[in-house]
Amino acid sequence: MDKLKEFVKKIRLVDYIIAIFVIVALAVGFCTYKGYRQTADKKIEATSKIVFKVYMRGVTFSGDEIPVKKGEKTFISIRNVPYSDLDIVDVKADRRKIVLPTLNSKKVVIVVEDVSQPDLYDVVVTLTDTAKITKDGAVVGGNKIKMGLPITLEGADYKFTGSVSDIRIVDAVDEEVIDNNMNTTDDVQ
Repeated sequence: MDKLKEFVKKIRLVDYIIAIFVIVALAVGFCTYKGYRQTADKKIEATSKIVFKVYMRGVTFSGDEIPVKKGEKTFISIRNVPYSDLDIVDVKADRRKIVLPTLNSKKVVIVVEDVSQPDLYDVVVTLTDTAKITKDGAVVGGNKIKMGLPITLEGADYKFTGSVSDIRIVDAVDEEVIDNNMNTTDDVQ
C-alpha cells in the first residue's frame, strides 16, 4: 500500500493529461472501427464521370488557330497544384467583342468584333474526368470542382488560365444527352 502511495505522489499533472489523451484516442479509434463515427472516405456517395467547362477570358494568340484542340489531352492545375491530363471534349474560341450604340436603327446597340485587338479571344474549353461525388459536389484531385474555381490548362505550346463556368455529372444513360448539351454552338461574349 505504501508503494502505491509513493507511485501516486510521483505522478504529475502532465502524466494525467497524457493518460487521458491516450484513453480518448483509443475510444475514438474504437468508435471509428465499429462504424459509429464516419471518416472522410465514408462521405463519398459515388464515383461518376463529370464534364466541366473552363472559361478563359482575354486569351492572346496570334497564330492561325487556337493551340487547344478537341480530342486531345491537356494537363490541368487546380489552384496552382498540378493534377492530371484530361480529355478535351470541345473548344470554342470567339474574338473579343465590343458594344456600339446605333443612331438610326430599332436596336439601341450592336455587338461587333473589336478590330483594335485582333489577337484577343474568349475561349471555352470543355473537359471530362472521373470524380468522387459527395454531398458538397464533385471532387477532383482533392479539390471540389465548383464554378469560379481557377484552373490552368497546359500543353506542349500553351499555358492558359481560366475558371470553371459549368459542371455536369454524367450518368451512363445521360452521357449522350450531356454531350449534345455541352457541344451547343453558343456564342461566347
